[in-house]
Amino acid sequence: MLRESGGIGLLLNMESFTCVATSKVESKRMRKGIAVSPGVAIGTAYCIHEVFVHPGREVIQRQDIAAELARFENARKQSLHDVRLLQTKVQRQIGKEAAAIFSTHESILQDPALVGKVRTWISQDLFSAPAALAKLVEYYQGIFHKSRDEYLRERLTDIRDVVERLSSFLSDALQTGSDALTGSVIVVADELLPSQVVMLGSKAVHGIITQAGGQTSHAAIIARSRGIPAVSGVTHILRQAKTGDTVIVDGRDGHVIVNPNAEVLAAYRKLEREFVDLRDHLAHNRDQPAITADHESLDLMANINGIGDAQSAVRMGASGVGLYRTEYLYLAHTSVPSEQEQFEIYRDVVNAAPNHRVTIRTLDIGGDKSVPFLGRTQFEANPFMGWRSIRLSFEHPAFFLQQIRAILRAAGTVELTDEGKCSQVDILFPMVTNLEELRRLRAFMRKAEQQLRMEHKPYGKVGFGMMVEVPAAAIMIDQLLPAVDFVSIGSNDLVQYLMAADRDNPKVSHLCQPLSPAVIRLLESVVRACNSQGKPVTLCGEMAGQPQAFVLLLGMGLRRFSMSPAFVPSIKELASHISLPVAKQVLASAMRQKTNRKIHRMLTEQLLRLAPNLRPIIMQ
Repeated sequence: MLRESGGIGLLLNMESFTCVATSKVESKRMRKGIAVSPGVAIGTAYCIHEVFVHPGREVIQRQDIAAELARFENARKQSLHDVRLLQTKVQRQIGKEAAAIFSTHESILQDPALVGKVRTWISQDLFSAPAALAKLVEYYQGIFHKSRDEYLRERLTDIRDVVERLSSFLSDALQTGSDALTGSVIVVADELLPSQVVMLGSKAVHGIITQAGGQTSHAAIIARSRGIPAVSGVTHILRQAKTGDTVIVDGRDGHVIVNPNAEVLAAYRKLEREFVDLRDHLAHNRDQPAITADHESLDLMANINGIGDAQSAVRMGASGVGLYRTEYLYLAHTSVPSEQEQFEIYRDVVNAAPNHRVTIRTLDIGGDKSVPFLGRTQFEANPFMGWRSIRLSFEHPAFFLQQIRAILRAAGTVELTDEGKCSQVDILFPMVTNLEELRRLRAFMRKAEQQLRMEHKPYGKVGFGMMVEVPAAAIMIDQLLPAVDFVSIGSNDLVQYLMAADRDNPKVSHLCQPLSPAVIRLLESVVRACNSQGKPVTLCGEMAGQPQAFVLLLGMGLRRFSMSPAFVPSIKELASHISLPVAKQVLASAMRQKTNRKIHRMLTEQLLRLAPNLRPIIMQ
């Protein structure tokens, strides 16, 4: 199963080793990427070759033509059956317009010209079925490449969707491809999606490497929530690594080493053992309260994607779930989940969560995440600032009400805690921009409650919260606070929007720094406003689990943090070394600095002085 490395937020201090090791590793063996989940892992590579990674690479023997044609035909029939079921379900639950996309996919799967091309490439060119599908995409990309016609671009996307569905039925590689591998598995992929992680759930995944993505990609979030060392943005790694190779993942420095020599392998095995020892050392604080050096209580909660993460949060000693990302239910689901399916999943997550405390965020689809039954956003000029999150939900009111109803119903049926306390379920709405949206959201809540009362279905009262991730909402926070019960700061998107830089674009990602002077000032003003009006405020972005940022947030007056479960033990330990007056002094010093570099250097020096024994968890 996916290995859970408690306290994997420990950032190993390996700089001295890295300098030595790097000079001894052949350049062709070491690759540099983006460190997205800290730790060191050594294992056997398992390469997930998406159909678009190596087009035309795989060939078959002439005697295998009939079998390969039959394999393709079987995948096509399975895909047709799947698409027809989806069309029926989406039409019933959302409407005919949303279901129309699956009618298009059905037509593509039955198109004689398209199917004929795939069969010809298999029978005459001896392509494997996946390679023939890759050539199909390449073929249509060549036809549509120069066109600016939106309709043609939509058709290309439909073809890619169909090819992905066909490829999933062709080999079932995620479920069976690594069966022959033993020991620790390092997954190597172009991009790891939530649905793929579900299929890999039974494998001993100890590390993740992806060609695409960054700090906030699906793979990064999943890796951190599972406590798995991971590196993203390693270009062309699938050309270098092959299934069965020995691979080192250094999730602190972003290094990947393929087939290391004996000396390097021995050195990294020592680092891996030290990492595990440090993780185990912090495991003792699971049942200890989260308090500062001067005994101020803190609320360290977990960000989760599902029930497995909720159970991990309990093991890591989190006090609750500060952010349940419901979009992963939709992204990994084979079809649109019904209200009853959602209700049962939400109920189970709440009952599995620490102290049965869960803040459930409504669907946050858009930008880099989309589901076909709600339409696509990738053809927008800037999808991250466009039709997404509650903006998309507003355009599908029946669908939106269904999710709100499921959350309310789950809140009304959860169990008591072991101490006999009532559970706490809150609902959180993403990407709120103004007061008008909050009033509209309140109306949705009232309508959902009214419907459930009329249907005599039990439901619970929930807290009504907004995410602060749009700069406009952060600036006008004092005007928005009277309309909500609580606030959750989404620092990932807030930083991106504030700096006008896509965090996954390598050319501008250097601007997306949470420790920049502008971000610190804006966060301080939001926390101060919430505290002055007595509204609970939590930060649920990646900043919450970063030691340097944690000290600043503590100095701002923040007492509620939500992070990947694996970071809870290390942040709890760090908090015990810092008093509130010292945190305030550190914040004041940071706000006097003028550059990111100076702020980071100052914070690192302060942390090493305050807690020298925690050097391994402090990013240099």
